[in-house]
Amino acid sequence: MSNYIEINKNAWNLKTEIHIQSDFYENEAFLNGKNSLKEIELSLLGDIKGKSILHLQCHFGQDSISLSRMGAKVTGIDLSDKAIEKAKEFAQQANVDTQFICCNIFDLPNHLDKQYDIIFTSYGTIGWLPDLDKWAAIVSKYLKSGGKFIFVEFHPFIWMFDNDFKKIDYNYFNSGEIVEVNEGSYADRNANIEYSTVNWNHSTSEVLNSLIKHNIEINSFDEYNYSPYNCFNHTIKIDVDKYQIDVLGDKVPMTFSIVGTKK
Repeated sequence: MSNYIEINKNAWNLKTEIHIQSDFYENEAFLNGKNSLKEIELSLLGDIKGKSILHLQCHFGQDSISLSRMGAKVTGIDLSDKAIEKAKEFAQQANVDTQFICCNIFDLPNHLDKQYDIIFTSYGTIGWLPDLDKWAAIVSKYLKSGGKFIFVEFHPFIWMFDNDFKKIDYNYFNSGEIVEVNEGSYADRNANIEYSTVNWNHSTSEVLNSLIKHNIEINSFDEYNYSPYNCFNHTIKIDVDKYQIDVLGDKVPMTFSIVGTKK
């Protein structure tokens, strides 16, 4: 679908204000200093003081600003103009110098020409992209030689199920676009909005091989049997920031992480 970027941009523009107001994102606590990053990515990032970081698909900037608060020089990008507008506003309120660019990820070369120590992206990002070869090329282009790529994402196994986790509805492998009409949002299921989305499923092998092809050496690949976000239906809380699907329990992967180095 050639206009998938506009369709998805409209969806995220509609969702942004609802997300900012939602309990899910705890934006008031965030603006008062709460770090929005979760345990998985914090352990992978380590000490980032003085590091330059490019944050791909940053939504309205909470994680980008959190990285800045940790001492990094951060640039966040996102395709939603509403989200980036809010991100800039929140960066000012937080008194950090986080930079934000509004564009779709594949258009970034028309907006940015520098390389970074770290490229970071997390949770619900690659499903919006049809072509992981082009995605990995962007990662490689903007990463310094010897720089780190840090990636945390929902596991492709989870995207095979219907919303109630009663049956397998979708292909594990990338079999083409998935066009859906949605109501509400993962951050507020009762939100009075309706919108279309276009998504793609990406297998683990597709993710890894796209990065390897573009000179990203894989240092670690880990899988986790929980989500740090309560963003799925029928979850149970097993610990702080740890949720599992009640019918699946601890038997399946829900998230994964990759650390890679630009060769």
